Amino acid sequence: MTAAPPRRPALLRGVAVGALTAALALAAHGTAAGVFPGGAAVGALLVLAGAVAAVAAVARGGVVTLAAVLAAGQAVGHQLLGIDGHSHLQVNPAAMLVAHVIAVGAGALLVGAGERLCAALSRTVAAITGPRSPRVPFTAAAHRSAGQPLQSALLVRASISHRGPPVAA
Repeated sequence: MTAAPPRRPALLRGVAVGALTAALALAAHGTAAGVFPGGAAVGALLVLAGAVAAVAAVARGGVVTLAAVLAAGQAVGHQLLGIDGHSHLQVNPAAMLVAHVIAVGAGALLVGAGERLCAALSRTVAAITGPRSPRVPFTAAAHRSAGQPLQSALLVRASISHRGPPVAA
């Protein structure tokens, strides 16, 4: 049994959460160290962002679920960027934790509000444009006129010889 594919709003939520995870991790670590990480750390962070986006697209729940997914993404992103030798020593750990918590809370609220606004806008557009009319399937039908034989029949008739041998008396 396969799972149903996520709907478009869920995919948009996933993309927003994945992009927010990568952006917050890069911004926080760039600000903390004064230099943005590069190379393999950014590649690993992009893979993490894709995984977080997939989880957020299929996760059910509201702002609390979004906050949990964002928090997990931030925690793993923090560790990924720390593996590459990116230093965390210049920043107070409590200040970094508070900044991550505020960013996660604000991000979850913004993504949740964006999802609700997108749904409201979709309903409004659907109400304005009205119900969709069903499409009538097109069926090609050959129309023949009684006085007009098909061109192919005329060609066959013209290519056959009508002359036969002489009639024996």
